[in-house]
This record gives sequence, structure tokens and C-alpha cells, in this order.
Amino acid sequence: MYHSLERQNTCFRASIQPAQRLLITLRYLATGNSFGSLHYEFKVGKSTISGIVHETCLVLWNVLKPLVFKKPAKEDWLKISDEFWERCNFPNCVGAIDGKHIRILRPFDSGSQFFNYKKYFSFVLMAVVDAKYNFIYIDVGAYGSSSDSGVFNHSTFGRMIRANSLDLPNDSSLPGTNEPALPFVFVGDEAFALGKNLLRPFSSRALSNDKRIFNYRLTRARRVVECAFGILANKWRILHTAINLSLEHAVSAVKTACALHNYVRERDGIDYEDSMMHNMEAAQWSLTRGTSSGKLIRDQFLNYFLSPAGELPWQMQAI
Repeated sequence: MYHSLERQNTCFRASIQPAQRLLITLRYLATGNSFGSLHYEFKVGKSTISGIVHETCLVLWNVLKPLVFKKPAKEDWLKISDEFWERCNFPNCVGAIDGKHIRILRPFDSGSQFFNYKKYFSFVLMAVVDAKYNFIYIDVGAYGSSSDSGVFNHSTFGRMIRANSLDLPNDSSLPGTNEPALPFVFVGDEAFALGKNLLRPFSSRALSNDKRIFNYRLTRARRVVECAFGILANKWRILHTAINLSLEHAVSAVKTACALHNYVRERDGIDYEDSMMHNMEAAQWSLTRGTSSGKLIRDQFLNYFLSPAGELPWQMQAI
């Protein structure tokens, strides 16, 4: 990676060393400080810092993406599912999905495309997260005016779900039961459409206790994506401010922050062995069919949460 950050000396001055270029970029992402502030801290011109941040973000993304965003195989999905069951008490769950609005300054000549329902300019970070708050998949840069469901449906991951090309494990019985075998699912909030591999809560209108229990159990699994966004923003505090970069550079910075999030999460804890460091040198179902299938699967999960094999001792008190 350092080799990619090296620059040739000129006749007028020595080049900024790779370590300092990396330090400036990490400082910018971690604090959200302005280039003016970094100028006084590192004694480097503001325009130079702007170029350094963009170039280094591109290098970090290209180096880290193959390491921290590998496409899961069947055994990886099964491991994620086991972690959701252990940590969140939701079986056959392989990811939580949600979108986060990233505040930006209004892009030039963009009209209202990036103006969101919260009344500020943003683009969307759409993410799928595992039970350990790692990002499995991200899509960055959709218009802030777009809905989470619309962004997800047009994303690569959304198309892969509909085309059944994620290499998910075969349908499996829920823990403690023999039948029926149910598919592995992702969980999201009310913004997402119900489908065979995507569950959402029941509508909040006139809920029975049974449906309240299902919503409670789904929320326990879905909250991990909200927690992941919180961890991301509090570690890389550029996300706490309106990003004062061009749209292209802002998207690059956010993608890099997500990659660094995974890289750091994988190394949390004193027992981690840093093996990754050595590697650094079509058819789509119709809406009616998908919704009908999703309703049946959701009802089967609901019945499981009410059964002796799947109920939690405190779930009635929790609702």
C-alpha cells in the first residue's frame, strides 16, 4: 500500500511521505476537521491536503475492498446465521438491511435530487450488516430523495437477492424443530418490500400480541444495522458533519470509512491473529408472487416464536 502512496520528489521540494499522507487522511476521516484546520496541524497546503485525501482514499479502498468485502460462501452465511441466533435469538437470519443518509453540501446543478425528507442534502449509504456489526455489502451514492426500498431494489445486492444468486444455504428447519424447512432471510424495517428472503415487521395498525412478538423478535435482529451505523459514525466522525467535498470525493471517503470500519472490527480484541496483514504486500419474481411467499414465510417464523422451541421467556413482558 505504501508503494501506491509514494510520489516523486520535484526540483522545488521533497514529496510528502506515504506515512504522512496516510496520517492526514485518517485524521480527516476520524475527526471531520476542515482542510484549514489540517493545514495548521500538518503544515501542508489546503489544496494539497484535498488531493492527498482523495488519492489516499482511493488507495485504501482498492487495497481493503478485496479483504473486507469478500462475497460470502454458503459456510459464511451459515456462520452469520449462527451468530444472529446466538446474539439476537432470530433463526435463519443472514443479515440486517437499512439505509443511512450521509449529509453533504448541495452538489452543483443537482436540483432537489439530493434533498431528503429530513430537509437536508444527502446521499444514501445502503448496507447489509452481520450480527457482529460488520458490513457485508454497501451501496453508496444514491440520491437522498430516494426511498430505502428504491435504493435497495436498484442496488447490485437487491438484484442478486431477486435473481437468487447470493449462494445462500438451502432451506433449513428452525432450531429445535424438524419441519418445515424455511429459507435464510434478511431483515429490514417497514420501508422494504416483503419477499421470500426478506422479512419486514407487521404494520403497526391494530397489532395482535402474536404480531407484536414477531415485530419485537425481528427488531432485536434488525437493530444491529443501526448499531453498526452508530459505531461507524462515532469512529469516523466525518459522518457527523456535512461533508465538504465534491460528490465523487465524498462517496469515495464514505466507502473508505466503511472498509476501515470492517478492518478495525476484525481486529478488535487481544486474541485476534492478524493474518490479513500478510496479504496486503435473472429472472425476478413478480411483486405479487414475492409478497405472497414472504407473507407465508413470515407467518411461519411468527408461529415458531410462539412455540416452546422458539419463544423467549421475557418476550411477553417486552411487548
